[in-house]
Amino acid sequence: MALARGYAATDASKPLQPFSFERREPNDDDIVIDIKFSGICHSDIHQVRNEWGNSSYPMVPGHEIAGIVTAVGSKVTKFKVGDRAGVGCFVNSCTQCATRDLDLEHYMPGLIGTYNAFEADGVTPTYGGYSDSIVVKEGYALSIPENLPLDASAPLLCAGITLYSPLVHWKAGPGKKVAIVGMGGLGHMGVKLAHAMGADVTVLSQSLSKKEDGLKLGADHYYATSDAETFKTLAGTFDLILCTVSAEIDWNAYLGLLKVDGSLVLLGIPENAVPVHAFSLVPGRKNISGSMIGSIKETQEMLDFCGKHNIVSEIELIRMDQVNEAYERVIKSDVRYRFVIDMATL
Repeated sequence: MALARGYAATDASKPLQPFSFERREPNDDDIVIDIKFSGICHSDIHQVRNEWGNSSYPMVPGHEIAGIVTAVGSKVTKFKVGDRAGVGCFVNSCTQCATRDLDLEHYMPGLIGTYNAFEADGVTPTYGGYSDSIVVKEGYALSIPENLPLDASAPLLCAGITLYSPLVHWKAGPGKKVAIVGMGGLGHMGVKLAHAMGADVTVLSQSLSKKEDGLKLGADHYYATSDAETFKTLAGTFDLILCTVSAEIDWNAYLGLLKVDGSLVLLGIPENAVPVHAFSLVPGRKNISGSMIGSIKETQEMLDFCGKHNIVSEIELIRMDQVNEAYERVIKSDVRYRFVIDMATL
């Protein structure tokens, strides 16, 4: 066992604080990563504060991990010492399930989260990226392209794949009109990725305060949803709408923006049920769906795509001791657009 250092939540009501713990001993199919940067995802806050009701403590959050490989097991073939490597939202999955599908593994039973979960033995807790190192099976580690800055690549491991997967699944590209609801940590990645895929991209945001950013990052159009005229002007416009916000919105109004056979896809998770009238769907054969992250295979494809198009997240780099302040700023949407912790400050 190797001693590791990080920051942890000890219960739902207390701030994150320094924490020492043991990483498991590497197996012959494991790699060890010296964590250089760890992104902050809003889901970290939900889990630290037990807002989803499934939290276990002590908890070391973080599933947007970027670092350098420092050791490899004897059976490892994908990585060598010195390689750039990342870890996303899960570190293991069921390899024996009858329903196993490597393209859909993130939707299959047996998924083991990077933190707030237990290893396959059901006893050893998983600890995340707000720490100085991690041990992970090589099959659940990702190669980060050499041309991408390591700090701004960290959020690709969650925010990037969360947007890439539905864009690919619903075939965003030339001739397709895509709307991104929300110009935040997820939304700005959707703008960059959809633009690189060749789609016509519109941002739908509560206000026009981030319009300049949106257009600079690749949006073709930018509308304020607080203006009722927006829903009249854009009625029947989009092939695909990706909703990145978790706030309560008028779902029927947004469905009215879709073309025939268009899809509204939920990426943010509202607290309450989504109320949709049948007549918002039936006359246009419209769809409302959901999507979450991606498989390891698809996440690597996303990273390679980002490497080809020089896409990374827009970040604000912070010290480890600023994490609690950063959480409060995330809740207030006071970040453009993702916080990333510099683990050298641990």
